[in-house]
Order: sequence, then structure tokens, then C-alpha cells
Amino acid sequence: MAQYKGTVVLAYSGGLDTSCILVWLKEQGYDVIAYLANIGQKEDFEAARKKAVALGAKKVYIEDISREFVEEFIWPAVQANALYEDRYLLGTALARPCIARKLVEIAQKEGAQYVAHGATGKGNDQVRFELTCYALCPNIKVVAPWRLPEFYQRFPGRGELMDYAKKHGIPVPVTPQTPWSMDENLMHISYEAGILENPKAEGGSCICSLIGNFTAGPGRGGGRPCHPPLPARVPVKVTNTGDGATHCSALELFVYLNDIAGKHGVGRIDIVENRFVGMKSRGIYETPAGTILYHAHLDIEAFTMDREVRKIKQGLALKFSELVYNGFWHSPECEFLRHCIGRSQERVVGTVRLSVFKGQVYILGRESPQSLYNEELVSMNVQGDYEPADATGFININSLRLKEYHRLQSKVTVKQDE
Repeated sequence: MAQYKGTVVLAYSGGLDTSCILVWLKEQGYDVIAYLANIGQKEDFEAARKKAVALGAKKVYIEDISREFVEEFIWPAVQANALYEDRYLLGTALARPCIARKLVEIAQKEGAQYVAHGATGKGNDQVRFELTCYALCPNIKVVAPWRLPEFYQRFPGRGELMDYAKKHGIPVPVTPQTPWSMDENLMHISYEAGILENPKAEGGSCICSLIGNFTAGPGRGGGRPCHPPLPARVPVKVTNTGDGATHCSALELFVYLNDIAGKHGVGRIDIVENRFVGMKSRGIYETPAGTILYHAHLDIEAFTMDREVRKIKQGLALKFSELVYNGFWHSPECEFLRHCIGRSQERVVGTVRLSVFKGQVYILGRESPQSLYNEELVSMNVQGDYEPADATGFININSLRLKEYHRLQSKVTVKQDE
């Protein structure tokens, strides 16, 4: 019998890793409180509770944090047009600080000295979980089994973990036929590991035909386009112009967009990305609602935001995406960026009409009371409040620098040839 070590609150998902970790922590002498975050995933939470109790959890918390996930984490990312390495909409990265915040709250409520998670020692999530925990509760102690030699030497791979689960009667959804790691939340589903570690494996044929929980394959997307107009700043209403269905609350409209976009195969990507720890990884992500909102917000922002402000904001968005990906949501610099980005959105108000069809999002039109678009000024049919002759001086001034640069280059070239 191991010596008693105290109480640990485990961020528990019910999957292979955290189910085995729950049992392993008890072997090490901990009282384990399991915390399962309802963050929009499709799951039988009562079954998960019973399973955690059966595995020996002293207490089980199931916390619905879906609404705050949308309003406090997804909406700032939509405002930022956050995109990591030009492709990844940060579904997992946004969820981790939201989950970890509640993990710390439960630990403080229970007087637990420790928190634990099932993130691997090679991935980003260990950083995201722990930076949040330390930021919100500096005295907390983190147990990270996948970084402990006594754990990872005993379980060098998922095969050994599955053997341990079988030996201890731990039911898990992972099998040798589906040996990937899946993370699901309201924003997205991600798939990594197993056969996905071969970057040559074609996702569409050998993987997505088996998975695809959020999105239909683009080739199998619905035959009729759907047209939900979206207001901006933060999304406040979505209306399907086909059937008139309207959804207004943050959570409700996000769930609806997931359903609509998923049916049309919108939001699935297969990428290789750079992890914060320094290695590249391959993953498949399905982000249906997030993809619609990214395109809609990008469009209304271009329509309403001053050009030079937008240039600055684009730079802030790149930094914001990097900070979120790397786990620095609760850093002072990320808080500062969220404030600046939020300030930039004051005029970003309006409605975007769009269509989703066979894996694509098509912008059809937009309108806004804050529009900076002047139809008469830009028209090719009327002169408007603009004097074309003024462009001559504009071009002459801007060409001066180019003329001088190339004049100097010509002199240098001639001198070198002599």
C-alpha cells in the first residue's frame, strides 16, 4: 500500500489516458476527485460519472462550462480573427484555459493541494493546463504522469496503456483499430496519434471516412446551400433565410452553426503544425461553426474598419494567436491584447449574408450602419466627391522614392562595369 499523499483533482475525460491515470493515482496513494468539463462534447455524462466512481474516484464534478467557453474564450478569438500558422482556428488551445480555470476552482473548494491532467510530455496541452493553473493559483502543485519516469517508463506507448486498462477492467473507447487520440469540444474535434502520425496517410480516404463526427466529407455535403446571415462585433443572431429559423443566445447560435456547417462539410483541415515544445505534429481538425464565423467576421471587419487600424489589428491578431496556442491566455500580454482587440471592434457592426455548400463558405453580401464603403465615391459611373486630376500628384510623390532608388542603382552598376 502506497503512502497517503493527499487529494488530487484530476481533469478527467473518461478516455484511455485519464481513466488509466485515475487508477494509477490511487495506486500512488492519492485520493482522486474527478472533474469532467462539459464543454460541448457529445457524451453520456451520467455514464462518465458512474465510470469514474467505479474506478475509485472519491468525488466526481461534472461542470457545464459551455456558455462561458463561447462568450469568454471563443468570442475574443472571433474578434481577433485568430488563426495559428494561417490555418488552425485554435479549438483545443481556447478550451484548455477554460477547463483549467474550473479545475483550480474545484481544487480550492475542496482544499486539494494537487491537480493532475493526462496531457502528454510532448504536447502543447501540458503547457496550457499548467500555465493557467499556476497563473490562477501560484501555490498549486501539478501532477503530470506523462512526465514522471515511473509512469512513462511503465507505459512507453498507448499499447501498454491499453494492456493496463484491460488488466484493471477499465472500459475505454480506444481500440487497436482506432488508435488515435481524439479531443472534442463545442469549437472543434481534433484527431492525433496512431495512424495519423504518418503524414503521408491520406486523411480523406483512410481516416475521415471513419471519423468525421462534426462534419460530412466535403464531397458528401448537403446538396442545397444554406444562407444564414450573421451580425458582427460578437455574433448576436443567426437567421436561416431558407426556413426562417433564428437563434440569438451565444451558445444556441454556435450549436446551430455547428449543425448547419457540419452537414455541408465546412471546417475540416488536415495539417502539420509547429508545437510550442519544438516539434512538428500532424492532426485533423473539424471546426464548422468557427470557420463560418471566421469568414463572416473577417468580411464585416474589412467593411467597417479603417485601413491603418486594420493593419495594426492584424499584427495583434498574429501575436494573440501565438499566445493562445502556447498557453498564455492568462498572461499580462494576452490580457492587454484582448483589451486592444476589443477596442478595435467598436465599429464592427452589421450583417453578413453567406452560403455554406460542399465544404465551402461563400460570402454573398454585407451591410452595416458603420460602413466605410462609399458607393458613389468608388463608382466607375459617377465622379462623386473626388477629383481624378489629384491622382497625378499622388502618383508623382509616391514615385519619387522609386525614381531615386533606381537612379542610384544605375550609377552603382555603371561604376562597377568601368
